[in-house]
Amino acid sequence: MIKSATFKFLKEVSENNDRDWFKLHKNEYDNALQNVLDFTAALITALSKTDPTVPANLDPKACVMRIYRDVRFSKDKVPYKTNFGIAISANGKNFKGPGYYIHLQPGASFIAAGSWFPEKEELKCIRQEIDYNASDWHEIIDDTDFKKLFGDLHQEGKLQTAPKGYDADNPEIEYLKLKSFTVGKKLTDKELTASGSVESVASLFEKLYPFIIFLRSAIS
Repeated sequence: MIKSATFKFLKEVSENNDRDWFKLHKNEYDNALQNVLDFTAALITALSKTDPTVPANLDPKACVMRIYRDVRFSKDKVPYKTNFGIAISANGKNFKGPGYYIHLQPGASFIAAGSWFPEKEELKCIRQEIDYNASDWHEIIDDTDFKKLFGDLHQEGKLQTAPKGYDADNPEIEYLKLKSFTVGKKLTDKELTASGSVESVASLFEKLYPFIIFLRSAIS
């Protein structure tokens, strides 16, 4: 589970986002990071039982994103993120294609899964798979439990008009306009600090596995 102290540390980072403060509280950061690594390791073990492409011995350090911001090309020069990000795939956080994500932030945590802004050829393949196999697609995304838990696909970056090669009256046009194929669910601090939080998150990812499989099949 995520410790309350980890969320407390992230809240304090948001209120004191400078290097001098962080240096004085480095021990608290180390403790929070270790908590997130332990949580990630347990989640990897659980997820590997559902998704065989995720190695049970995957190093959690390969999945947890750095808290240090890259400010070289940003007008916002605050040095630290106010969250921990965890991305899980066969290759940890450095992956292309479908995968799983957990965002840990006080009052703003969530899980997500899918293919986030795939590259041109992968995007083309996913659209083609939705067009050709609409019944399989809808069997997944229209499932009652899926809808209740995750709602609709995220609309970030969606095209205003039909993509090249598709008619505007295509019955799947609203999905074909998407440039990213992800869904998610918000999680409360209470849910994540509960003793069974790893199992709860793993269960959500298990329900998302058919969605992941559809996307993988599209680009394989």
